[in-house]
Amino acid sequence: MNLKLAGVLTASLLALAACSSSIPNSGANGSTFKANSPEYFATAIGDRVLFALDQTTLTAGARSVLDGQAAWMTQNTAYSALIEGHADERGTRAYNLALGARRASAVETYLVNKGVADSRLSTVTYGKERPIAVCSNESCWSQNRRAVTVLSAGNI
Repeated sequence: MNLKLAGVLTASLLALAACSSSIPNSGANGSTFKANSPEYFATAIGDRVLFALDQTTLTAGARSVLDGQAAWMTQNTAYSALIEGHADERGTRAYNLALGARRASAVETYLVNKGVADSRLSTVTYGKERPIAVCSNESCWSQNRRAVTVLSAGNI
């Protein structure tokens, strides 16, 4: 009997979620973001993927995030995205700019292969110029080796 009740409750919750125009996702101020908002994209889907040292290969975790991004973008066609490629502080400026470009390109290619129109995507590289964590150890470097998908309304 309990399994039957649990099944009915699960089905009811799924039906309610499918009909909802906003999905609870608390921001810093306790607000709820609409499922079609850039805030929802950044917090619930994820706006960034991380890379290993000197790598542009997408990890399983990165592909999972990008699958969510692609699904969201195919449902929310009013948005375009700029994909930023970043690197950590090690290496020359020229090397890191090229590495950031390859990381952004890897994300762009993945999203296009998942059905996002390439006309809605563009890339930029910042190399090591825009770190989000500043210290000279792996805890910071690992956060800076990233690609970030930044949404904007309309065409880029």
